[in-house]
Amino acid sequence: MKLFSSVSTLAVLALSFAGFAQAQQSRIPIYVHPRPSFDDAAVAPSSTPLQTWNGTFTYEGHTNNFVMVGTDPSKTNVTTNVSVLIIPIKLGIKGSSGVTYFDPLTKQSNGNTAVQNIVNSPLFQNQDYNQGGVDVGNTQYEDAFQRANFWSDVMTNSDYHVVFNKPTVLPEYTFVIPSQYGSIGNDFGVQVAQVDYNWFISQVPAELAKLKQVQPNVLPIIIAYNTYWTSGPYIIGGWHDAYGNSNSPQTYSVSTYIDATSAFASDISALSHELGEWMDDPYVDNTQGACGGILEVGDPLENETAPHLYGDYLYTLNNYTYHVQDLVLLKYFGQTPATSVNSYWTFQGQTDVTGEGEIGVCSFGQ
Repeated sequence: MKLFSSVSTLAVLALSFAGFAQAQQSRIPIYVHPRPSFDDAAVAPSSTPLQTWNGTFTYEGHTNNFVMVGTDPSKTNVTTNVSVLIIPIKLGIKGSSGVTYFDPLTKQSNGNTAVQNIVNSPLFQNQDYNQGGVDVGNTQYEDAFQRANFWSDVMTNSDYHVVFNKPTVLPEYTFVIPSQYGSIGNDFGVQVAQVDYNWFISQVPAELAKLKQVQPNVLPIIIAYNTYWTSGPYIIGGWHDAYGNSNSPQTYSVSTYIDATSAFASDISALSHELGEWMDDPYVDNTQGACGGILEVGDPLENETAPHLYGDYLYTLNNYTYHVQDLVLLKYFGQTPATSVNSYWTFQGQTDVTGEGEIGVCSFGQ
């Protein structure tokens, strides 16, 4: 089974990011959103689907339907736990002097590997989140974001959560990239692997299918190190996708971990972006009437400039300072009345990232 991915998504995104490449960059940094295709005839539905709920909001007379992970915060007061697999991949790039490896088990400045830092990060560990004087919970980052997203409901249903279980880290996989699909480059002053996106994404479903632990109610996360995926003029920090049977699709995410503080996708920035989008659009099919037709909550902020380069905010936890990306709330997509905490546009309470004054619906990055 081969996953279909259209690079036309990149052409659409180019309109927003054409002027964004920094002077030292020959490629434009983005995240992408492959549109899944399902093979119901060949893949039987699973008996263990992902826990999701259906909702709607109306913007300018258009009803927007969506599917999100968890349960309806307006009707339930429960915790949804999601099992997670972390799959470290050590990528080898062939060169004239041999193979150079990019390894997520490389030790970082705090003595932990990149994978250990991910497990110890705000994505999987609790800390308190006070957004504009409102304590939205002592919890994981993505759960705090979602609670803030539906705060007018969560204020009453205070036990509502969507949290990740402690990740199971699988043994590292080593892949030597065929010469025509990989090279070594230098982006943001970092030596990186540059891997062809279209070739790589075509390999993922078949590789995941080899793992018996991968089930629709489990989120597998593929982690690469100092790696960008490339397509035309773009370098890609990660994505999330789905494949299999449309009645119980298998979701997954791919993210890089860049070991540099001022780079695109620094440490957990890419993964924080993708997990937020996976939670609010797990099957990459929440089409709606605003913002280019897809409900992706990280994209509008990924091209921010200083002081929050690439939309990142700093959080220190377990003796390490992480880059965690801000995410837009449903108000940004036109939800009226807004359910967000303090009627915020973004989790961090941003109101102007363009320098043009108060934002409106879908104005970030446009």
